Amino acid sequence: MAPIISAEHVTKVFRQRVRRPGLLGSLRDLAAPVTRPVNAVDDISFAIAAGEAVGYLGPNGAGKSTMIKMLTGILAPSSGKVMVLGRHPQANRVENARQIGVVFGQRTQLWWELPLSESFELHRRMYRVPSEVFARNRADLTEMMGLASFLERPVRHLSLGQRMRAEIAMALMHDPKILFLDEPTIGLDVVAKDVVRKFLSRINRERGTTIILTTHDLQDIEEICPRLIMVDEGKLLFDGAVADLRARFGARRRLVLEFSREPGFVHLAGAEPDGGEGHLRSFLLNDDGRSLVELLAALQADADLRDVRLHEPGIEEIIRTHYQRRIETGRAA
Repeated sequence: MAPIISAEHVTKVFRQRVRRPGLLGSLRDLAAPVTRPVNAVDDISFAIAAGEAVGYLGPNGAGKSTMIKMLTGILAPSSGKVMVLGRHPQANRVENARQIGVVFGQRTQLWWELPLSESFELHRRMYRVPSEVFARNRADLTEMMGLASFLERPVRHLSLGQRMRAEIAMALMHDPKILFLDEPTIGLDVVAKDVVRKFLSRINRERGTTIILTTHDLQDIEEICPRLIMVDEGKLLFDGAVADLRARFGARRRLVLEFSREPGFVHLAGAEPDGGEGHLRSFLLNDDGRSLVELLAALQADADLRDVRLHEPGIEEIIRTHYQRRIETGRAA
């Protein structure tokens, strides 16, 4: 089966003005501006199947939003090929718009002065959604996202969390096959984020909606997306499952031992001491194939061990480890 989204050696180059110093330089910039190429996306390839939920991750300036804009037809690649639903997105923007939903966390599609219900109605008319489909989707999405209490309230009176829930619901009113989300939880409190995450997981699971999610909140990725695409400086660093990400970038598991009394110095073969005080000692585990049972068996017999806690590295720790290594490598060079 052909992928629902594909990118083949996609590159996007922007021209950035180079400012020359001093008054004379400013005058020369006006008369004969100088630019330099900046690769926002640099030779990236991937394919996404229908029904997948994929996190698209990277630091500021990594090219995440540029890729989303190419996939939605807002921008065209400088080279390479992008296909969405079997079409070139920019050449078929109207056809693709009817089958995709887009939510940009820092931009709104809602009508500021109108009640939320009227924004939904305008969306129905623009997308020519059949009345029975719209009625069903409005009822389902209103219930799933808890919108009933503020449907008749002007959008300008809604909280940020309420607006984001409404944005996502509206993006799904026309039954899109793909939902693009660019920083959907930015600025939301913990409760609002939890509502959005659970809703997106449910939509992906129950409706089979393909989700492409860019975010700085790594918990979004862990709770919604089994697959992760990671980019940096426009280049593809990783494409695969989170478990494979841990193996590739080498963030280590942390073992915390709690003793019934002050243990003094504790040596644990196959692990590196990582602090601890009082009754607690922490270790970073080496990936040498040993089981936890083997490690603990090597403790001295009188260790008086009370409890054991094993912490798997989260995505945030893995990526922080990767970027720290990159910085250190750059300094060494």
